[in-house]
Amino acid sequence: MNGLPTVDPIALGATLYVPATRDDLGEVASGHRHPTLRSAVLCLEDSVREDEASFALRRLAAVLATLRPREEQPSRPLLFIRPRDAAMLGEIAAMAGIEQVDGFVIPKATADTMPRYLAALGHHDHHLLMPTLETREVFDQAEMRRLREQLLAIHERVLAIRIGGNDLLQTLGARRSPVRTAYDGPLGSTIVSLVATFAPWGFALSAPVFEGFGNTALLREELARDIEHGLLTKTAIHPAQIGPIHEAYQVTTDELVEATAMLSRDSRAVFASQATMCEPATHGRWASTILRRADCFGLRHAIEVPRTA
Repeated sequence: MNGLPTVDPIALGATLYVPATRDDLGEVASGHRHPTLRSAVLCLEDSVREDEASFALRRLAAVLATLRPREEQPSRPLLFIRPRDAAMLGEIAAMAGIEQVDGFVIPKATADTMPRYLAALGHHDHHLLMPTLETREVFDQAEMRRLREQLLAIHERVLAIRIGGNDLLQTLGARRSPVRTAYDGPLGSTIVSLVATFAPWGFALSAPVFEGFGNTALLREELARDIEHGLLTKTAIHPAQIGPIHEAYQVTTDELVEATAMLSRDSRAVFASQATMCEPATHGRWASTILRRADCFGLRHAIEVPRTA
């Protein structure tokens, strides 16, 4: 497929979800509202009431009409649209200015629904896709393998697979604890399973939202766990989360030195650094990721991530 935007999923950073009903939707989309924001989802699904859907579509259409090519608006974030369903996606894909957005978030993606979304896009194959895993099928390994096979067929279009944490908890009749990370509750094993199901096949995954936007210390702890699991982009629901998320993706000088050494042509097969074994044959993918993070987010001082009780 030709014409797909070239985007490293790491560059998504904190992906802010913005209801399409907001008065400042155009300011967010243009980059004026949050200058450090790297990616945004203009949402017409769960964040918009059903009786406001028509209004949200009109507002979205008005914003799309104001968008100019990225070279003329270099400060605007990567833009994605999240429709309510496949029928709405087809309506949005026909809007003037849709060629200026980078892609679509596919809500409640399953092996049964993905074909309908792809059919709704028709010839619009120059947009990136981010399927969201947030239905009961996530807890069925066979269903996730079915979906993986479908996504492998369009691998180059799938920028990242998003984990819909709150919807998954809804299927369990649960809600996140405000004092523990997602990994310390019902979602912990599910996140591990999804990483194991998709990451080895080359898919990037996005970490679920952290809804307690007033607890920055716990957010930082969860981000450390996200990174340990290879989740290098995260859904954000509040602008206050943008800075901490981007700071977490910065790398330390020690990490950068080790990664550079591992990827050097004359690197030894095994060497020691910071009293730790470094083995390019097994750490090479990690090293490449470190360099990409450094390129996107820069360096930070080594700090100890605070732990909560």
